[in-house]
Amino acid sequence: MSEETEETLLVLDADPPPRLGRLTGRVRILHGDENTLARQLPLADVLLVWDFTSDAVRRAWPGDGPRPRWVHTASAGVDHLMCRELIESDTVVTNARGIFDLPIAEYVSGLVIAMAKDLPGTMELQRQRRWRHRETLRVAGSRAVIVGSGPIGREIARLLKALGIVTALVGRTERPGVHGAHELTPLLSRADWVVCAAPLTDATRGMFDAAAFDAMPPSARFINVGRGPLVVEDDLVAALRKRWIAGAALDVFGEEPLPPDSPLWDVPGLIVSPHMSGDTVGWRDELGAQFVELYELWASGSPLPNVVDKKRGYVPMHD
Repeated sequence: MSEETEETLLVLDADPPPRLGRLTGRVRILHGDENTLARQLPLADVLLVWDFTSDAVRRAWPGDGPRPRWVHTASAGVDHLMCRELIESDTVVTNARGIFDLPIAEYVSGLVIAMAKDLPGTMELQRQRRWRHRETLRVAGSRAVIVGSGPIGREIARLLKALGIVTALVGRTERPGVHGAHELTPLLSRADWVVCAAPLTDATRGMFDAAAFDAMPPSARFINVGRGPLVVEDDLVAALRKRWIAGAALDVFGEEPLPPDSPLWDVPGLIVSPHMSGDTVGWRDELGAQFVELYELWASGSPLPNVVDKKRGYVPMHD
């Protein structure tokens, strides 16, 4: 590999920009946006996708000229990047695996407790100055199905187990401690909590549809912290309005930001949050520090962690 000073790092920017610490002054750094990315890609050895909400990479990558040898996205999901030309190239793709696992698991645990104890109802009654006693659900002993057996799904399972919840983890393929995708429907039929933390791929897109919600018992509650398109939102709206399921919480959506006229805002029993489940104080600094560490490995020729299987669309599990 050439000297570090000859390497060019292109950053697809978002506000605030990343703090690159010790790379500053050692690496040639270019900053781009969706309007400049296509013409800048041939100049870059490395692309840092800091704006992980943008699909600019997918649109710009198929152009002419050389392409970066390594692409890192400051997100767990990589669906916003992938196009045929990138998948078929020799470019290495890595993600921010490890940064969001615990925060998202904490968020899911909080949602489970909030829904079991009807905290949204309590706050609304307080707003109305109404004293109305209710009985709430016991969390311990209930059953949760977590769809997505990567680090985020496993951390969710760990924290839910600490609450006394019986958990079943579902992945693409069956292995010790993980149910295969073919077992999902019977597991849904016995679930009190269904948590979606799966990657978005051709196989998982729209997996939570009318049939999936119909398979759940009327007492079930559904939580999505994966990707919005994993859920057929119209089917979820119908399931909640028909009381096929007892409630739901969405942190991700097919269209973000969620439009003001979306029916999801007003669906009874649905908690809406603005894609914030993994974002704790200091998360951007953690993402920047992670990238700097990965860059040091890449510059030294050492193997990179968090390498995405581009055809599958996620980092394979090796344990």
